[in-house]
Amino acid sequence: MPAKTFQTILIANRGEIACRIMRTARSLGYRTVAVFSPADADAPHVLAADCAVALAGNAPSQSYLDIDQLLAAARKGGADAVHPGYGFLAENEQFARACADAGLVFIGPGPDAIARMGNKRQAKDLMEAAGVPVIPGVRGSAQDPDALLAAAREVGLPVMVKAAAGGGGKGMRRVMEEAHLADAIRSAASEAASSFGDAELIIERALDRSRHVEIQVFADRHGGVIHLGERDCSLQRRHQKIIEECPSPAVDADLRSRMGEAAVAAARAIDYVGAGTVEFLLEESGDFHFLEMNTRLQVEHPVTEMVTGLDLVAWQLQIAAGQPLPLSQEQVSWNGHAIEARLYAEAPDQGFVPQTGHLQAFSLAAADGVRVDSGVRAGQWVSPFYDPMLAKVIAYGPDRETARRRLKRCLAEARIAGVITNRAYLLRALDSRVFVSAAVTTDTIDAGSTELLAPELDIRRWAPAALLLAGADRESELAGAARSMQRKLLIDAGGEAVVVSCRITRTRDDWMVRADEVEIRLRLLRLDDGVMQIESDGVLSRCGFSYQGLVVSLADAVGDVRVEDLSLAAPTVNEGSEAGLLRIPMDGTVVDVPVEPGQAVSKGDAILIMEAMKMETTLRAGVDGVVGELGLKSGDSVRKGQTVTVIQAQEDHAD
Repeated sequence: MPAKTFQTILIANRGEIACRIMRTARSLGYRTVAVFSPADADAPHVLAADCAVALAGNAPSQSYLDIDQLLAAARKGGADAVHPGYGFLAENEQFARACADAGLVFIGPGPDAIARMGNKRQAKDLMEAAGVPVIPGVRGSAQDPDALLAAAREVGLPVMVKAAAGGGGKGMRRVMEEAHLADAIRSAASEAASSFGDAELIIERALDRSRHVEIQVFADRHGGVIHLGERDCSLQRRHQKIIEECPSPAVDADLRSRMGEAAVAAARAIDYVGAGTVEFLLEESGDFHFLEMNTRLQVEHPVTEMVTGLDLVAWQLQIAAGQPLPLSQEQVSWNGHAIEARLYAEAPDQGFVPQTGHLQAFSLAAADGVRVDSGVRAGQWVSPFYDPMLAKVIAYGPDRETARRRLKRCLAEARIAGVITNRAYLLRALDSRVFVSAAVTTDTIDAGSTELLAPELDIRRWAPAALLLAGADRESELAGAARSMQRKLLIDAGGEAVVVSCRITRTRDDWMVRADEVEIRLRLLRLDDGVMQIESDGVLSRCGFSYQGLVVSLADAVGDVRVEDLSLAAPTVNEGSEAGLLRIPMDGTVVDVPVEPGQAVSKGDAILIMEAMKMETTLRAGVDGVVGELGLKSGDSVRKGQTVTVIQAQEDHAD
């Protein structure tokens, strides 16, 4: 479709990417239109737009994935262009075509290019024909489970089971043993169908100790195609990136040139226009293999912007308006180093399970060399309907070490309360020997480095919350009151929550907290503006806090802790240590219940499969035993903390 001018842009997305696009669009004089679901009615992207149009439902299929609603929103808002952001419909050829048919400029590649790269099987066939190296595997085989099992055996374990229409780690499973193949194929197909509406799978060889290195490409409508260098996205969890950097520590000028030429060839092979990213797996030998091409802006595009000094969204808008590329390949330069960390509402110590809840506090300040791209604010509800990313923190420096230190400092000083996040995990990752030495590979997290494990929950981590729950914030009101009290506290630091009985005593000058034969003395020096300053054993420290009812959330450089006072609550099964209790870890929807009441199960067996924030999670038995009552079925909505069942341990069930 020929380029045409446009004045008003509908952002067909939400969260931080919608805010990011709006910043550049407004700076260039464009008017912006937001769309929002009921769950996002008070989200920052709604307030940042010139106008906003409501969508009907919260589920993605009823809101941000509903093409008819988005086109109607464009008409209501007076938009003559659409920017899809990333995720949702950004790589949907039907959406790109529908926009063109409606007379709207689609700020991205044409529908034919999206279609060619949208299916991994078809994309890899095209890349082979264009001379781009691809990962060995089996593509286009029959999709029944037996045929896929046979394909996996042909490739040879370990293998990657991947959704042909997938991306972002969804519908992807790494399989090391044949005994796990059937379950991996079933769950990958189910997740693929749910996320992309297409259950087709491909099987590829798993490349151990490889790096995930991607090349940013841009192409205009006049035949110009260039690359803007590489990004290293090797630190991943559940096949989703969490820390990215530019340039890659493993890429020198010669390798950058060769990978860049391959990426440009990939773009030319499909007559590409706009911003795109060609992803490769880079082996220790220096060999690289085509992984996929993302026909959109990437989440991690800011690290490229920081190092090149370019605004990639501005380039997208210029190309969509028919302008040529602003630079030639020879004019592109890279200076310094940038690292991005993705801050998620998730519990790393529970398998990175997404978290939901009320975001009581959210303060993440930019500083020298640090940029923060966020799509949430304090007071907002983190819902189960969408991806759990809260913000991206991007640090720049003249060298990698300076960027790393700046990123650490920003994360350490963040004040977030109400939901558990991966903030502490990111800090541990940035400090790990494998990251500092730039030896990260895609299986670093799976390898289970002890440096990435959460520290033991020490009394010093949660004692400041005990002071608040004992009334330290109401000193003047409590003068003369009894100053010693027993408390039962539920402490959650992102791992398994524990119940602790403690005694809190107020002396003339300070406080004593005692639990499990351990006692510490604390002096409260400052308590205002969401910050506590405490002295203990001559050491001054501070932490952020949020206080709501009988719950205190703390945030310091070590991590986040949520402390709830159970002293007045009725006794519940939460206070026991029964390993057979199975609870829902976050709000979501039941996908399958593969067991029945009375069925004997072994530790590790799947009891319930659920979906939340576009990811499948399997709840497994914690003990050998017999399944109790089950009141759930496929399609049921479930809430965080809800009891699924109690598995009666075998020794308890013997009689």
